[in-house]
Amino acid sequence: MSSMLRRRGLLAGSLALTAAMTLSACGTNDDTPSSDSAASGGAGGKHTVKTAMGDVEVPDAPKRVVVLDTAELDSAITLGVKPVGATHTGTASGFLSYLPKDKLEGIADVGEMMTPNLEAIAALKPDLILTSKIRHGDKYAELKKIAPTVMTETTGEPWKENFRIHADALGKKAEATKAVAAYEARTAKVTEALGGKEKAAATEVNVVRFIEGADIRIYGKKNYISTILADVGLGRPAITDKAKDGFSYDVSPEKIDLADAEAVFHSTYGDPEKAKQKQTLDSALWKSMNAVKNNKVFSVDDELWIQGIGYTAAAQILDELEADLTK
Repeated sequence: MSSMLRRRGLLAGSLALTAAMTLSACGTNDDTPSSDSAASGGAGGKHTVKTAMGDVEVPDAPKRVVVLDTAELDSAITLGVKPVGATHTGTASGFLSYLPKDKLEGIADVGEMMTPNLEAIAALKPDLILTSKIRHGDKYAELKKIAPTVMTETTGEPWKENFRIHADALGKKAEATKAVAAYEARTAKVTEALGGKEKAAATEVNVVRFIEGADIRIYGKKNYISTILADVGLGRPAITDKAKDGFSYDVSPEKIDLADAEAVFHSTYGDPEKAKQKQTLDSALWKSMNAVKNNKVFSVDDELWIQGIGYTAAAQILDELEADLTK
């Protein structure tokens, strides 16, 4: 298992990539949610963004942005924009803990992600709202009365395309291009560190998630974390091809051996006992897996690996992948 101390040590490398992503944005958005007086800096210009709900006219340089999901928050932080408001998830920390604390200070909490407080959002007087249709399509009519609302179709797997839409809405296309280039350069270095493309492809990895009140997920190839694995060029076991809609193949603890691979990364959402994490990790079936016998099983942060969804999260994930797989 990888230790928390080693993971903290990886922060320096991921911060370097994050810095490269956000450097160009620092001069245009400061680190505090902007006030009404700052909003005049946009000079009233507007442009049109293509969204899942049709064309939406937004300010050229929005100053009071509200984000309603984790991917949108990651995108904003990556691009050097501090929202005035954001929803929280079901995590103990509220806003996802992998994000730099100084980048989150002063952001108003506008409710739980699936049930945002519309009055709290309106009170912030936003000039732009970012979310997705799959999360809040049923609230679109209400949201667009508050501020121009840019929705992507869904979240997860199309995170790169969504990021481009977020950047367009935020007036940060140039910064987005630099963030993508930094990510691509980092993935290439990780592939090289693993021994090159052929060796990386021959290294099959699985991602397992223990979830309170649900079966255990073996992640398929159509989700956020799997796109990062693919970009590095890592191999995936045949079980991933059985994933429903490509997303996940769900199993009980009695079938956890189906998750075996050369390396297995696992995370937990919710209470570990209720998620059957402990009973599974203590089971003879789990301990019989080759990944366990070869010390190639790694506990990872669910907020980072599964919930984050963005380039700031990806920077830290790449650091952990490299460190774990080159041990």
